[in-house]
Amino acid sequence: MSPTTTTILVSSLATGTIITASSHHWLMAWIGLEMNTLAIIPMISKQHHPRATEAATKYFLTQAAASALILFASTVNAWQTGMWDIINLTNPTANMMLTMALAMKLGLAPMHFWLPEVLQGSTMKTAMIIATWQKLAPMALIYQTSNNLSTPTLLTMGIASTMLGGWAGLNQTQTRKIMAYSSIAHLGWMATITTIMPNILLLNLTLYLLMTTSMFFALILLNSKNIKDVATSWTTSPPTSAMTMLILLSLGGLPPLSGFMPKWLILEELTMQNLTTTATIMAMSALLSLFFYLRLSYTSTITLSPNTTTTKHKWRFKQTTSTALLTLTLPTSLFMLPMTPMLT
Repeated sequence: MSPTTTTILVSSLATGTIITASSHHWLMAWIGLEMNTLAIIPMISKQHHPRATEAATKYFLTQAAASALILFASTVNAWQTGMWDIINLTNPTANMMLTMALAMKLGLAPMHFWLPEVLQGSTMKTAMIIATWQKLAPMALIYQTSNNLSTPTLLTMGIASTMLGGWAGLNQTQTRKIMAYSSIAHLGWMATITTIMPNILLLNLTLYLLMTTSMFFALILLNSKNIKDVATSWTTSPPTSAMTMLILLSLGGLPPLSGFMPKWLILEELTMQNLTTTATIMAMSALLSLFFYLRLSYTSTITLSPNTTTTKHKWRFKQTTSTALLTLTLPTSLFMLPMTPMLT
């Protein structure tokens, strides 16, 4: 793909997200979402491989259906209330349709089936964009309409997402699919707290973006597409392998790393709202996710000793843009927990 084409597509991605996040009218929000979808599809299918074409087709059909449902929900609301403002979504039918459409956009269970397949069919950089940047526009709409969304529906989808993200990730060997189910589980935590405490949603989203971006940068640097590649990644860069282990533990929510902070705050808030059963199920589901994070981190560190493998050494590690970006995102991905009292 030529630099000009890449620049146009990346600019369209950024513009679409900014339009959706800053709009007050449903039609402008829909236009931003469509710009996002149309910009990412050529990036998914640029490999000219059947898997990439299949991933692009699945992504297009899912996102187009979700966008049409958002437009239909906003039209129903405008028909009943006479207003197109995003914050004035008061019609119950429109609320339910919008919740389902945004869940489909994000990949929340039970509308999650497209996400692992699309990430597996994309390149690692495109998968990183889908798992991080493409979540911003739907999350902006969820944040703006959080007062009107159905709490029982979001709690149900949040519990289903955390459980499914943990269970389905257990038997995966491809790193992109593991990151996809990790994304589903994290989005479940965000969906659970959306209508109860939207500020914790923003905190969770910020840390999720930082941790997932750091993890993808590490996988790109180590060229790790499956667990076997992770196990032999020490030959490329032992320090990056060690940092990958810490990022995985942070994604799993293990204290004293940053990933523990949003889970701690969400469980505390759910308990204060007398949703102890929900909090218990969420905490137990987090253990499932933590298991495959621990398995990956164990795999990446058990082979740090050169005597445990016969793989040819590749110590010449080039400093790239991904290295610099990983260095920038790593501190906030790991060491934010001491700031919890200040944030609360």
